Amino acid sequence: MTRIAVTGVTGNLGRLVVEDLLAKVPSGDLVALARTPEKAADLPGRGVEVRRGDHDDAVSLDAALEGIEILFLVSGPDMTPGVRLRQHRTVIDRAVRAGVRRIVYTGAAGAENDPVVGGPAADHTATEKALHESGTAYTVLRNALYSEAFLGTALAQARQTGEITSSTGGRPLNTARLRDLALAASAALTGAGHENATYELYGPLWTYPELAAALARVLGGPVGYREVTDAEAGWLGSLFPAVRAGALATTGPDLARLLGRPAAGLEETAAALAARMGG
Repeated sequence: MTRIAVTGVTGNLGRLVVEDLLAKVPSGDLVALARTPEKAADLPGRGVEVRRGDHDDAVSLDAALEGIEILFLVSGPDMTPGVRLRQHRTVIDRAVRAGVRRIVYTGAAGAENDPVVGGPAADHTATEKALHESGTAYTVLRNALYSEAFLGTALAQARQTGEITSSTGGRPLNTARLRDLALAASAALTGAGHENATYELYGPLWTYPELAAALARVLGGPVGYREVTDAEAGWLGSLFPAVRAGALATTGPDLARLLGRPAAGLEETAAALAARMGG
């Protein structure tokens, strides 16, 4: 059988991928790589081998990747200039040395069209280039922004004030539910025909007025919507100029194709998030 290794298992996406793979991969063929294995201490009892794999320690990766055929590389969280790309290149280099035959990488939707030199997508674009030049097969999953980041903030605001705000000017956003992105990754790891493929993983488009209506149905009471300035929009305000410019208005069929069903819509995601957050 094919041995699959998953990085980022102590984070949200990596853990969700492992949870789905447990039902697909025979016991002993699923390996979890963690910088701190103790944080994944529950997995060995469920048939997952946990190995220490530190992106800043190439020697640890040599041992961690031994015998692995497919590697799921979750993009690193360290946004310090130069760090994440260096880490990704180290993992790719050591994976090639270890004989990994395919690397599945989580990039960013629209990375190839990012006009900002050194911008947030630059590491993803450069990592994709490193994969193309590595000589090993690859699958690139260009993930949309997580719906939960937007909906979690809006849900808390709606419960506190009875309204939500943004400075999006009514323009649509494209985000995707984290669970859907994890299930798509699991499908790409275990399915056939994904070698040297690049997928743009977009969920359904939505607007903040639509989100207010969805939250009203989920919460069982009125939720208003009000436009504010970027400064008043809080931490999301830095993203809203791009939304107004249409930068997050792209959509596509790849996520639904990998899932084998439509991607989760706004109300479904909001209901699941509300249940998880209580109420």
